[in-house]
Amino acid sequence: MPKRVDHEERRTQIAEALIQVAGRRGLHAVGMRDVAAEAGVSLRLVQYYFETKEKLLFYGLRHLTDRFTARVGARLAAAGPDPGPRATVEALLLASLPTDAESRTFHLLYSSYAILSVTDEALAAQPFMDNPDAAESALAGLLEQAQASGLADPGADARTEAISLLAMAATMGTSILVGQRSPESAIAVLRHHLDRIFTTAEKSETGAGSA
Repeated sequence: MPKRVDHEERRTQIAEALIQVAGRRGLHAVGMRDVAAEAGVSLRLVQYYFETKEKLLFYGLRHLTDRFTARVGARLAAAGPDPGPRATVEALLLASLPTDAESRTFHLLYSSYAILSVTDEALAAQPFMDNPDAAESALAGLLEQAQASGLADPGADARTEAISLLAMAATMGTSILVGQRSPESAIAVLRHHLDRIFTTAEKSETGAGSA
């Protein structure tokens, strides 16, 4: 009896191969033939599942995003059953910094996809993400939750702060990749800004007592 093929598993195998090759050579330099060789399958099989390089790149990006989501989940699980808004925001931001091999690949490929889609019409036709404002909205919601609980500066604009934090994390991620700063330095900067946004009961009491 012929072995039943798990098509989703096969697509994942090919996507993993794409990520490995692109992480070494850069997204722009990867062809479907390279991915087939890395996956140990034929070029025809890669073309069967994805038809074009653009569709393969888009699927690979979604797979990469799923891995990022799992990494954030692992950070939150390590923080305990009820991590709170500050720990959740920190987990989202720190998971995106290229501090190890997997997060370095994520940042490199995610940034490369965005840049390539500006000049590649076929790639631009593929949706970059289902909801481009998802991370921004999630962070803004967490900041609003913290404000309602008295854990964050009530005068801060949650949406503006969320935009700023995401832009900061993305820029510092690139600076880590090019060797401008260390991961420890970038993490310290992010935590500095989180300390500015988030407040505690102790800080509030100190401020009231010194007024």
